[in-house]
Amino acid sequence: MKTYQDIIVDYIDDLKTVLDQLSKQDVLAIINALAQARQDEKTIYICGNGGSASTASHMVCDLSKNTRKDGAKRLKVIGLSDNIGSMTAYANDEGYERIFAEPIISLIQPGDVLLAISGSGNSPNVLRGVEAAKRLGATTIGLTGFQGGRLIDLVDICLVVPYDSLEQIEDVHLIINHILTVSLGQGKA
Repeated sequence: MKTYQDIIVDYIDDLKTVLDQLSKQDVLAIINALAQARQDEKTIYICGNGGSASTASHMVCDLSKNTRKDGAKRLKVIGLSDNIGSMTAYANDEGYERIFAEPIISLIQPGDVLLAISGSGNSPNVLRGVEAAKRLGATTIGLTGFQGGRLIDLVDICLVVPYDSLEQIEDVHLIINHILTVSLGQGKA
């Protein structure tokens, strides 16, 4: 059995390795898609399942507040994981796999963006949401891990964290959130 000290060192070393393998081009593609949504005054919807729902909420907060710039349009960001009443009503009446698809059908417009987060890439509620968004003409972005799951083939842009530990995958998704936020708040194309 490893000591706590060994686990700490291994965890940090593994996270460094994962970050070194991350596709910078995929990160840039996401930044460009979100910047285009800002320019076109489109809405960005974000959803995630389980721990990724918390990441989605964190992203909504950061992207809506910390990307404001003098003279620039604001990002319009809505979290689909944040309305517990609606989520539980859809889960109870339509099935848990419909909790994102149903509000997307009501809200999303052509040219809007859906950023969908699923560590495994196989969360049925996230997949149904992406399918609904695509049918309605949205740009779809996925954040996932492992081998990408089914999400990788559904979205327009997919960032796969190339690792098989959900903890490190979720860590990197939060780091991506902060890269997006700093880029859109301070950077330029």
